[in-house]
Amino acid sequence: MRSGGIVKENELNGEPDALALKGRAGLARILHAAGYSLAGLQAAYRGEAAFRQLLVLNLVLIPIACLAEVTRSERALLLITPLLALIVELLNSAIEAAIDRISLAIHPLSKQAKDMGSAAQLLAMILIAVTWGVILL
Repeated sequence: MRSGGIVKENELNGEPDALALKGRAGLARILHAAGYSLAGLQAAYRGEAAFRQLLVLNLVLIPIACLAEVTRSERALLLITPLLALIVELLNSAIEAAIDRISLAIHPLSKQAKDMGSAAQLLAMILIAVTWGVILL
């Protein structure tokens, strides 16, 4: 809780309030943000099989995109689409984690949120297939 500009421990569980992490500026902010980003990638790699599968797909597609005889614009599209699928998977996993943090109980809104995240990933995969198909076939 915040009172008179002083960050206190959360009165419910004794943990530091999230506001204690706010207010960094400059290089310290960038370094902390990079650390959080790396922690997020590490958590996704460790805990999400779909993320690991997409990472393998990227490890296959990115070299192919670099070696393909295509225009620079086409190469950019071939590189961007698999990376976009990784981004979508990270967001989907974040949604699922937040929903699970709130409650593991089956609820229609929780299902809807998770289904929408899954649908976003499906569209990202279709985007890869269409983009690669149009450019290379």
